[in-house]
Amino acid sequence: AIAHRVKDAKVTLADISTGNRCMIVKLHGHGGFRHRILEMGFIKGEIVEVIKNAPLQDPIEYKVMGTHISLRRSEATQIEVVSLEEDAHHDYLYNGTLTIQEHIAQEVAQRQKKIVVALVGNPNCGKTSFFNFTTGMHEKVGNYSGVTVDSKVGIFNHKGYEIHLTDLPGTYSLTEYTPEEIYVRDFLSNHHPDVVLNIVDAGNLERNLFLTTQLIDQNMRMVVALNMYDEFEKTGNILNYNKLSSMLYFPILPLVAKTGKGIENVLDNIIDVYENDLVKSKHIHINYGNDVEEAIKSLNELLKKNDNVGYLPHSRYLSLKLLENDSVINKEISNMSNYDEILKTASFYRQKIEKAYKDDITVVISDLKYGFIRGALNETLKVNNNQQRKSAYDLDKILTNKWLGFPILMIFIWLIFQGTFTIGAYPQQWLENGVAWLSHILRGIIPAGIWADMLIDGVIAGVGGVLIFLPNILILFVFISILEDTGYMARAAFIMDKIMHIFGLHGKSFIPYVIGFGCSVPAIMATRTLENHRDRILTVCTIPFMSCSARLPVYTLFVSAFFDSYQGLVLMSLYLVGILVAMLTSSLMSKTIFKKTFGHFVMELPPYRIPTLRNTLIHIWSRTSMYLKKMGTIILLASLIIWGLTYFPRHDKNTDNLTKQSYIEQIGHIVEPVIKPLGFDWKMGVSLLTGLAAKEIVVSSLGILYMNDEPIDEENLSLQKALQNVKTVDDKPITPLTAYSFLLFILLYFPCIATITAIWKEIGYIRTERELC
Repeated sequence: AIAHRVKDAKVTLADISTGNRCMIVKLHGHGGFRHRILEMGFIKGEIVEVIKNAPLQDPIEYKVMGTHISLRRSEATQIEVVSLEEDAHHDYLYNGTLTIQEHIAQEVAQRQKKIVVALVGNPNCGKTSFFNFTTGMHEKVGNYSGVTVDSKVGIFNHKGYEIHLTDLPGTYSLTEYTPEEIYVRDFLSNHHPDVVLNIVDAGNLERNLFLTTQLIDQNMRMVVALNMYDEFEKTGNILNYNKLSSMLYFPILPLVAKTGKGIENVLDNIIDVYENDLVKSKHIHINYGNDVEEAIKSLNELLKKNDNVGYLPHSRYLSLKLLENDSVINKEISNMSNYDEILKTASFYRQKIEKAYKDDITVVISDLKYGFIRGALNETLKVNNNQQRKSAYDLDKILTNKWLGFPILMIFIWLIFQGTFTIGAYPQQWLENGVAWLSHILRGIIPAGIWADMLIDGVIAGVGGVLIFLPNILILFVFISILEDTGYMARAAFIMDKIMHIFGLHGKSFIPYVIGFGCSVPAIMATRTLENHRDRILTVCTIPFMSCSARLPVYTLFVSAFFDSYQGLVLMSLYLVGILVAMLTSSLMSKTIFKKTFGHFVMELPPYRIPTLRNTLIHIWSRTSMYLKKMGTIILLASLIIWGLTYFPRHDKNTDNLTKQSYIEQIGHIVEPVIKPLGFDWKMGVSLLTGLAAKEIVVSSLGILYMNDEPIDEENLSLQKALQNVKTVDDKPITPLTAYSFLLFILLYFPCIATITAIWKEIGYIRTERELC
C-alpha cells in the first residue's frame, strides 16, 4: 500500500528542474503579485512546464495554459506545486499497489485540502479559547495579556479540510515596540498563512479594529470573528456586521468562543475565503488622504524596482512602515539596490506630512486609521445610550481603591494559602492512608528481600511521599485560575506597580511572578510581554525566588508537621519572602548593572468576567497531568537512585559491622559540617542536594531516608510524624525555627536544572532580539 503521508518540505515552482512538469496546489504571496499571477493562469490544479532558465539562472520561463510566461525565481517560490515526474514519488510507493498517477492525484488532493490559518488578535480577546475549542488542546487561558508568549499549532479536520491553526501571541498592533508585535509580523510575512483569522473583542471594537486595519494594509486574506458577542448584545448595542462585512470585503461574523457558538460558521467562511470566494473576500485600500497616499505611491514605485519585494510584506504596508521610520523594516530592505533612495524619499515625505499635520508621523497615521474605523462604525453600529446595565468595571471602586486595594490583595493571598491547607487536608489524608494501606498490603504479598525493599521503601516511600501533596497543589491553582479568569490578576499588577517600581521592577512583572508560583519555566517565557529589555532581564533573573509548585510539597510537609496554628500565614510568609528577596535583588541589580530608565506602565485592565468551568478544568488537568508525568519520570528515577545509595553497600544490622556506612550517608557526612550551624542533619543536607534536579525530590529523599531508618508501625506510617521524631544536631529534635530555616533554604538556594536552562535560553533570546531591534 502507498504511504498515507505528504512530504513535510514544501515544494515550490522554483524547485522544479528544466524540462519537468508540475501541478499548482497553492498560491502564496500578497495582493498585487497574487492577482497578477492568477490572471496569467497560475491557478490551483493547472499544469506548468519549466522551459528554461535565463543565462544568469533568473528569471525562469514557464509554459502554462499554452502561454510562455517569465517569472523571477523569488516569485516562483510563492507558488506551491507537486512534481509530476516519477522520480519524485518513488519513495512513497510500496509494492506497486498504487500507480504514480494515483499517488500524484492523492498528494495534490491532500495539499489542496490543507489550510494554514494564523490566529491573530489583541491580548485578552479570546484567541486561545477559540484555539482550545477547535483543536481540543488545553492551552492556558487567562483574563490578562501575556498568556500566549509563543506560537502554538493545532491540527484538526473540518468538512474534508485539514486546518493547521497557529495561535500567535496577542498583540495590539504590528509595530516594532514589543517582541510579540515583531514575532506576529514576521510570522505573517515569512510563513504566508493561507487565511488570517482576526479575533476581535466585540465589546471593544474601535480599539481592536486598529490591528485589523494593519492586516488590511498587509493585504491578508482574512476572516474577522467578533468574540464575546453575547456580552456585546447584553449592552443593547446593535452592530450590522453584515453591512460592515460588505464594506470591508471580508467576512465579519459573531462568535462566543468559550461556548463554541459561531465556531462552525467561522470555519466555513475560512474555507470559502481559502477557495478564493471573491464574493466574500476582496482587497480594499484604506484611504489615508492625499498627502499620505502620495507618499505611499512614490515609495511603492521605488520598492517594486527590486526583485525581492515579492516575498516581503505587501508594498503598501512596507511604504507605511517606511514612513513611520520602522527600524526593523528598514533593516529588512537594506539589501535593496535603491535602499538609500527609498530612505531619502521616505524621510522627505515624513517631514512633509509632519509639517502639514503638525504632529509625529506615527500619531498622524494612527489618527487616520482610527478615523477610518470610526467612519465604518458610524454606518454600522447603533449605541444604546440608555443602557442601565451595571458596568463590568464597577468592582474596581473597591478592589483597586486607594486605601482598600492593597489590604484586599493581601487578604485574597492569605485566603488562598489558608484554603490550600484547610481544604487540602482531607484529600491529603485520604491519599496518605491509601499509600500506607498499599505498603501494608505489599509487605504481606511480596517476599522479604531486595525487590520488596526497592518497591516499598524506594518507589512507594519516594513517589508516594510526593503524591499525597497533589491535592494542595491543585487547590492552589484553582484559586490562581479564578484570579486569572476573572481579570483580577491585571488589577494585582496595577496595585503592585508603585511598590515594584521602588525596587527597580515593572508593575507588569508581577504577572510573571504569579505564574512562577506554578512553574518558573513558563513564567520566564511570560516576561516577553514586557516591552523593555532591562525590565525583562531583571524579571527573568529574579523569578527563581518565586515559590513554584515544586516547592509546595516541601512547604506543606514541614508546615503541617511543625506548625499546628497559623499554617496559612506561615505558608503565605514564604511566598512573600520570595517576592521581597526578588525585589531586593532587582533593586541591587538596577543600581549596579542596569542603570537605565524604566519602561512605561501601559497595561489593559480587562473587564471582570465570571470564570468558566471549562477553563478551570483545563487548568486542573494541565497541572495534574504535568505533576503525574513528573512523578512517573524524574521523581521515580530519583527515588530509585536515592534508595540504591541508601541500600548499598549492604550490611547486616545483627553483626558487629555497624561502622559500614551507605553511599548516601557517606555523601551526607561530607556536607554535614556546612549545614550543621543551621540545625540540619546529614539527611536534610542530602535532600537539598537531590533537590537540584527537581524540588519535589526533596520530599522523596526525606521519605526514603527517614521512614526507612527504622521499622515504623503501619498506623504511624507518616512522614510528618517521622520528622517530628527525628533527632538532629546534638541529639535535639527539629524545632519550628529549624523547620522554617530549612524552608527558607529551599526557597532561596539553587533553582532546578530546568529553570537554569530556561534562564540561559531566554537571556540569549533577549540579546538576539535586542540586536535585531
